[in-house]
Amino acid sequence: MSNIVETVVRLRRAGHKIIIVSSGAIAFGMKRMGLSTKPSKLSEIQALASVGQSRLMALFDDLFRQLDQPVGQILITRNDIVDFTQYKNATNTINALLDSGTIPIVNENDALSVAEIKFGDNDTLSAITADNPRTNPDAKPILLVDKITDLSIKTDTEDAGAGSKVGTGGMTTKLIAAELANSVGVTTIITLSTMPQHILDIVSNIQELDGTSKSIEEQIEFMKSEIEKNSIPLHTRFLALPRSTQIRSDKKFWLLHGLKTRGCLIIDQGCYRALTRKNRAGLLPAGVVHVEGSFHESECVAIKVVSDKSSPISEAVEVGQCRVNYSSTEILLIKGLKSNEIESTLGFADMFNHLVRGTNLYEPIDQQYQSKGVSISTEANR
Repeated sequence: MSNIVETVVRLRRAGHKIIIVSSGAIAFGMKRMGLSTKPSKLSEIQALASVGQSRLMALFDDLFRQLDQPVGQILITRNDIVDFTQYKNATNTINALLDSGTIPIVNENDALSVAEIKFGDNDTLSAITADNPRTNPDAKPILLVDKITDLSIKTDTEDAGAGSKVGTGGMTTKLIAAELANSVGVTTIITLSTMPQHILDIVSNIQELDGTSKSIEEQIEFMKSEIEKNSIPLHTRFLALPRSTQIRSDKKFWLLHGLKTRGCLIIDQGCYRALTRKNRAGLLPAGVVHVEGSFHESECVAIKVVSDKSSPISEAVEVGQCRVNYSSTEILLIKGLKSNEIESTLGFADMFNHLVRGTNLYEPIDQQYQSKGVSISTEANR
């Protein structure tokens, strides 16, 4: 742990803004209570986290104080950011700490989190790893990933996602973190945690490559040669998305990643084109083909597109997320109707007659949608 602290301080003094995301509270609690195996009961795990969190932060504070570096603790759960104002407050707090030269230490509040509101779960991530090195001795390292969605599953998800016997993470959650960071322009690395000082060499290498115009293939060859010379340690690097495809808005990032989806609206191509226009207004009921799941007003749902209204629902492609103005029960009654028919059908209507207002919708997927082999026709379907 002291190596991590020393490395972080060196990076901070080199001008980098550092945030530590730590998940050691449960392990510290187990050590304090003399346990060698993590219990399976949620309340017992939460109790261990409560015991361990104070000890974890005390150790961090003691180590950083020796190097004259202030730190601040932030404990959050997913439930803390379901409201956009709370999300912005958390963001502003972290930025204020960074601006003051303080290193934020962020941890999920394991003493309060339940499975429904934990950050670690994500059953929509389809890419895990090329081969699982825990079970396949012939597995080869992946040095550079420019599109995380291009990785394919060739291993058991549970094995690939398993962390340590005391931890809650694993490779799955690391890939989720990389995908989220890449989407806002942050390059991500995964490397051996027992040698944190090597991060300095990796950061230096990244900065060196950033100043060149090398292709992906040339960057991989350069990384191989540097690793062979022991100039940098073995690691996997996930490149940030090009600026043109990055999420540049806090509201859009929150809609896409801060909220848990409760269901799905399946729309036709005409509706999809209307949503992707620059001057879009919102999602209208006429373009809704099907509703999946049960959800309430203001909850977050996924948006999927079918090639035409006669296409099987199973062929729908996810294109974004949104917060809805109506419940699933209400949308089932008005799907396919004209906007002026909403009030006569339900007895009330949103003032704009939209299922989703444009400000509560994010569809990042125009390129991704087409890359999955689904064509978008140029003529309206309705």
